[in-house]
Amino acid sequence: MILAAAPDIEVVGDCGGGQAVDTVLAHRPDVVMLDIRMPDVDGLTVLRRLKSTLGDKAPAVTMLTTFDADEYLISALCDGASGFLLKDTEPEQLARAVRVLAAGGQTLDPWVTRTIVGGFVEGADGAQTAKCALKQLTDREREVLSLVARGLSNAEIAQHMHLAHGTVKDHVSAILGKLGGLNRVQAAVLAVRAGLAGCDPAGSQEPL
Repeated sequence: MILAAAPDIEVVGDCGGGQAVDTVLAHRPDVVMLDIRMPDVDGLTVLRRLKSTLGDKAPAVTMLTTFDADEYLISALCDGASGFLLKDTEPEQLARAVRVLAAGGQTLDPWVTRTIVGGFVEGADGAQTAKCALKQLTDREREVLSLVARGLSNAEIAQHMHLAHGTVKDHVSAILGKLGGLNRVQAAVLAVRAGLAGCDPAGSQEPL
């Protein structure tokens, strides 16, 4: 009801976990919001099935939950989710999340960001590994990745860097490929681990 009230969003399906994959295949939505806990098939299982069935053609997926436990966050990100929102998110933020996901961005609840930074990002070994992984990127790719890590969509990155949208898309594809096929959120986590996400390419400091 909340999303259908937005003039620029069309809700094409609403179902339980058991029917989710078939519903996505039938309607091919741009964005899917999955509840972590559903009575028949849980959201994490649906996420894995969608990624397994559709691969790179899977829609952007954000997870909704009232259970702010680290294991759900880690599982969702590792399985390819593009976002993670708590169910008490304000209604207008849900609509904004759909728009961001449809534009190629990611949606991380502030609690999720704190969990990432405070939990599995700050370890010294993880930071060193992340820095090594990013060495293979060009300076321009690192600049693009820093903006991805700040949650900007391809269109916003293009505007920020005064580049064509297609050029940014190519840069992002190259980055994700060089990082072993990660998705945007996973690449953003890697950037945070490496200390890249907090630095604005123009020189200012802006948090993730």
